Amino acid sequence: MAIDTPLAARLAARLVGWSIRRPALVLALTLLVAALSCWAVVTRFALNTDVVALFPPDIPWRQTEVAMDRAFPQRVDLIAVVLDGATPDVAERAASALAGALEARPALFRSVSRPDADPFFHRNALLFLDQAEVRATTERMIAAQSLLGTLAADPSLRGVGRALDLVAEGLKRGEGDPQVLGPALAALAGSAEAAADGRFLPLDWARLFTGQAPDPLALRRFILVKPVPDYGALAPVSAAVDAVRAEAARLGLTAENGVHIRLTGDLVMADEEFSTVFGSAIVENILSLVAVAVLLWLGLRSGRLIFPILGTLVLGLPITAAFGLLVVGPFNPLSIAFAVLFIGFGVDFGIQFAVSLREQRYRLADQPLPAALVEAAHGAGEAIALAAMALGCGFLAFLPTDYRGVSELGLIAAAGMVVAVILSLTALPAWLMFTRPRPEREPVGYAALGRVDRFLARNAAAAAAAALLLAIGCAALLPWLRFDTNPLNLRSPKTEAVATFRELMRSPDTTPNTIDALAADLTAAEALAKRLEALPEVAGTMTLASFVPAGQDAKLALIQDAADLLGLTLEPPEVAPAPTDAEASAALAKAAAALRVAGGAGAPRLATALDRVAAAPGAARDHLAAALLPGLASTLDALRQALAARPVTLDSLPDSLRRSWIAPDGRARIEIRPRDLSDHSDAMGRFGRAVQAVVPDATGPAISVRESAETIEAAFIQAGVIATGLTVLLLVLALRSVRLALLALAPLTLAGLLTMATCVVIGQPLNLANIIALPLLFAQGVAFKIYYVVAWQHGERSLLASSLTRAVVYSALTNGTAFGALAVSGHPGTASMGLLLMLSLLFALTAVMLTLPALLPLFAADARRGRPD
Repeated sequence: MAIDTPLAARLAARLVGWSIRRPALVLALTLLVAALSCWAVVTRFALNTDVVALFPPDIPWRQTEVAMDRAFPQRVDLIAVVLDGATPDVAERAASALAGALEARPALFRSVSRPDADPFFHRNALLFLDQAEVRATTERMIAAQSLLGTLAADPSLRGVGRALDLVAEGLKRGEGDPQVLGPALAALAGSAEAAADGRFLPLDWARLFTGQAPDPLALRRFILVKPVPDYGALAPVSAAVDAVRAEAARLGLTAENGVHIRLTGDLVMADEEFSTVFGSAIVENILSLVAVAVLLWLGLRSGRLIFPILGTLVLGLPITAAFGLLVVGPFNPLSIAFAVLFIGFGVDFGIQFAVSLREQRYRLADQPLPAALVEAAHGAGEAIALAAMALGCGFLAFLPTDYRGVSELGLIAAAGMVVAVILSLTALPAWLMFTRPRPEREPVGYAALGRVDRFLARNAAAAAAAALLLAIGCAALLPWLRFDTNPLNLRSPKTEAVATFRELMRSPDTTPNTIDALAADLTAAEALAKRLEALPEVAGTMTLASFVPAGQDAKLALIQDAADLLGLTLEPPEVAPAPTDAEASAALAKAAAALRVAGGAGAPRLATALDRVAAAPGAARDHLAAALLPGLASTLDALRQALAARPVTLDSLPDSLRRSWIAPDGRARIEIRPRDLSDHSDAMGRFGRAVQAVVPDATGPAISVRESAETIEAAFIQAGVIATGLTVLLLVLALRSVRLALLALAPLTLAGLLTMATCVVIGQPLNLANIIALPLLFAQGVAFKIYYVVAWQHGERSLLASSLTRAVVYSALTNGTAFGALAVSGHPGTASMGLLLMLSLLFALTAVMLTLPALLPLFAADARRGRPD
């Protein structure tokens, strides 16, 4: 059964007629509903910012993630505190202090762990080196025996002075390797010079004894904290993040003290992302509102029309928000965008009605305002109703998809379109009864565009052919259109969490883009790990067995030899008491004199620095003690532990380590590292597919990113097919013409192709944020086409010169400005979405204005209402 389109116009006219007969009552009822809606929003507002909740839990890849999370819950929802120190011992002491402080705050942190701090790793540090490295390290320790003995017996500035006396004697005898002594004495001189200047420059004792610069990873420590998130807040873990920073500041873990702390992880990046979006939204909304107001003024030229339109928008927002909260539930990070959609699309109905009213007020200047309002509804009501239904079809098409984020947004946005239409035909005309806009003195349309109308009509075939060729050319570029599925590229690279995450990705030892797999037991896990290591995309694997060092017998023999020689050296029977300040000053002065006599290997520089410290007030020696002595104690302790290494077996591994690799039910975890450490979507996709070919149930970022992107992409394709089908059906039933329905969609197809081709030309890939512009293009584009096709069906042949063009142009400009303000966002995803929305609206407007005036005369010249093709 066909829809009786005149019925829509008659219903709109009756609704407006009823509203203007009781304008005060209508406005009072609207204000009451809006007030109740505000109360509902204030009392029930909830925001679920858990991005995982955007996907249903029954999707296969989500089920795999959930299974892994249940097996190892301690590895889920973590914040990684990355702590870099000027020296390894500074990093270790800072990490230990901060972890202890965080453990004392259980209300904010469910757990605090340091995977690299287990005594097992300190005790067996040498066993994880190559045999040649163990030999070289123990030999250097033995060569430094006299210095180690002096410092272990007197770990103070006095002991440092005595140790330097021994170094000076060796220099005089020509002993010692200048390549080792030179850097060591220079490092000591640097710390002494800084202390004399009142600065803090810690000394790396391990480097002094070994003569080797530490590996960058040796200067870094990790603290993994599991926060208590508040998913009802815009930034769920902000309290935990603030607590980490506050404790670090309280403990003096600052750059001035040789410590640099950064936080990263999915939770922190999501918080930073929402904060970036929210912070940019203030500027964007101000720009958008100012621009919309200016454009409304240019389009309507009457505050008596503009303020009622803006007023209906303001009233409609809380009503739509209340519907979302009461019917759908808490907003998610995507559904909260209903407000932008409501403003962008809702204003369109008000503009259409207002321009229709202006046309009536010009044609019949003596007509009373109430009659003009009814006639305006009769003239624009049908197109508004069809456009609203088309928009609703576009939004509701997301409901059956697996992407909950946009399915909930679709339902709320569709309800918003209903609210906007009702308010545009009730509250808006009632409001206009009070503002009483004046009659128009000039035509509302663009008479000058009549020439373009006539040109396109005369050259309809050529114009249609040109549009077809343009569409074919754009389609030819589509193979080069990229779809960037990496969510990291949607986030600002300037934020701390993202920058730190990318830095960690570049190291094979710290990359978070690993994949995990489960095997029945450890034996099966080791066999599976060997199969995975054979893949060219895999750099390596780890299981619990990876923590049993290879070649232990030879390494333990070397360690035992060093322990036999250094045992009493590192564990002296008696330790000297702490010296007085005068004793420390005298010892430093004596060492300076000895070094000056010895000369060579940087000794003069160190001698000068020590003299300065010895002669300065006591604060300088306190600075030097702070720079040298804590690190000395840590280094001596680390050496003692390393020389106490014992054979490592699977049974001797600590329980804390076992729990990270063996699930309670006995299943064993395998960690797979990628060979390609870039964050390109293609590289991550190849890595994930290669691993899944061997282990289908594997999970990890490389797999989740690809699977979630495919879920989102499938949702948009599914929604696009549904929306197109529903819209075509709606247009056929409403227009009673298959030909007109297809003609209404033809310019939209061209606009879509132009948008995507432009993305190829300017190098803008589609991504998980800006892809939403395509259904919005469809929704808005269909509305534009409907306005023109309905006008044509009603007998209007000079489309571009009519008042409709003013309404369409300013509607597009208003929407484009509202959405385009997003392009200035500091958030890359939001900015790319704003850019694509601006392009799509520009092309939608251009396509409808330059193709329909040619296509309609060419293919639908005989179209009449009630005569189906």
